[in-house]
Amino acid sequence: MEILHERCAGLDVHKKNVKACFSGPGKGGHRTKETRTYLTMTQTLLEMRDWLKEQGCTHIAMEATGVYWKPIYNLLEGDFEILVVNAHHIKTVPGRKTDVKDAEWIADLLAHGLLSASFIPSAPQRELRELTRYRTSLVEERAREVNRLQKTLEDTNLKLGDVVSDVMGKASHLILAAIVEGETDAARLASLAVGRVHASQQDLERALTGKVTAHHRFMLGQHLVLIEHLDETIRHVSEELARRFTPPEPPTAEEGAHSSESGQTPESSEPASSSDAPAPLSWQEAAEILDQVTGISLRVAQGLLAEIGVNMGQFPSAKHLASWVGICPGNHESAGKRLSGKTRKGNPYARRLLIQAAYAAAHSKNTYLAAQYRRIAARRGPKRAAVAVGHSILVIVYHLLRDRGTYQDLGGNYFDEHDQQMVQKHLVRRLERLGYQVDLQPKSQAG
Repeated sequence: MEILHERCAGLDVHKKNVKACFSGPGKGGHRTKETRTYLTMTQTLLEMRDWLKEQGCTHIAMEATGVYWKPIYNLLEGDFEILVVNAHHIKTVPGRKTDVKDAEWIADLLAHGLLSASFIPSAPQRELRELTRYRTSLVEERAREVNRLQKTLEDTNLKLGDVVSDVMGKASHLILAAIVEGETDAARLASLAVGRVHASQQDLERALTGKVTAHHRFMLGQHLVLIEHLDETIRHVSEELARRFTPPEPPTAEEGAHSSESGQTPESSEPASSSDAPAPLSWQEAAEILDQVTGISLRVAQGLLAEIGVNMGQFPSAKHLASWVGICPGNHESAGKRLSGKTRKGNPYARRLLIQAAYAAAHSKNTYLAAQYRRIAARRGPKRAAVAVGHSILVIVYHLLRDRGTYQDLGGNYFDEHDQQMVQKHLVRRLERLGYQVDLQPKSQAG
């Protein structure tokens, strides 16, 4: 087979060490291989980088092993062409995978061009991913802690959740804080929520009558402390995300004059490109574009952009993006028979955000996505409908980011107008089954 990369290396990454196999041209036209083992400490990884540079290595491939590949990628990025490949792809390529060392096998596959690189976003996008995923985990942990608090309330037979819409709302928080402080009188506790909830004083007193022990007060206090800490942390992370998505302010006239006097050129005064290609979208502009789509909030837009990025050039089409996210139907057919349409795993974070946006769009009024959800849910169920609507939202997002367009909703009656004849036949058949004789006439003739 033809050699595509003359000097390349394969890395077999583990937690404590990494095996590096360099493959390059040798004497007599034969290729030579040299394998070395390095610890995953920063100093030894830099030594590995220097050794590969000395060998004239241009391309490096390694498996996406957990999170252990990330620090190695960060240290080698910029010095080599790095391919982070799916381990499943390496195992499915025919060869002596079980008879030779992993690093040598990766180097052989890379030299012959048999490996395809996974999508690795830029460093700023990777940082945004960490922030959005961390915020998601914090929100989930807060929800779990609220459930634990409600479980403790059930143990005391305090039915606070039955009379308020939010057990962690302002009125509920005042009541819970008073209970932790030792207040047991139901009338006094109910008076804290008067004017803040729709329940009457009598219903509040009945719901706040229970048996609260010192143990319950201690547990409720710990729940409240942790929930408040999580709220504060979520607020800090959200503020940091807002700062990252906000572009820096341009320098003032005085700052620009000072920088020119000092011989420094401001970052915004880069030479204009000779090409007519538009400037790349900023994070804030992309978030504002996605915020137009039905069902996508600002928080969902931030999380989705952190996963897929603002440049759609790495995805040849919307179908490729949907396949990468894992929100398109599976393709498993044999002998003309469709065996399974199960979706692949893909990116679980982006998929979760799209499903969340789909359910939000399903509750909107007179919109295309809500009509699509109801149309599919009636035949296939709500879960399949949510996946289908999430796929539609992702396709919309792809085209908006690629073309920088404006979202225009087709309306809730799009399917009825598109399939007018089919709707007419369906309604006529339903009326005939009920015993009516139907004669359709256009509205102008009927008047």
